[in-house]
Amino acid sequence: MVESNLALDKIFGALADVTRRDILERISTAEHTISELAQFYAMSLAAIAKHVSVLEKAGLITKRRSGKEKVIQIQPKNIKVAAAYLGEYEKIWNARFDTLEKLLEDK
Repeated sequence: MVESNLALDKIFGALADVTRRDILERISTAEHTISELAQFYAMSLAAIAKHVSVLEKAGLITKRRSGKEKVIQIQPKNIKVAAAYLGEYEKIWNARFDTLEKLLEDK
């Protein structure tokens, strides 16, 4: 359970940053190198590499070497872990809303 919580902490910590979410969105449709990604942002190549490192440590992406460049691709496994976690809360809230709706209909 603790290991699961640590994994979720890393995932949601990585997703807390708008730049990292944007990087995930960009690589969800096509692989990119770090230098290709850097073209989209007003920050240094080192800053982009740091964002990529956070995403990699959270298990949201993988990197592979292609010549001198590192190619980044999305890793859907941990995205599914986060979605499943949030899905449990969705079920709880949907049940609560259904109960509330029934109460309001009965009045």
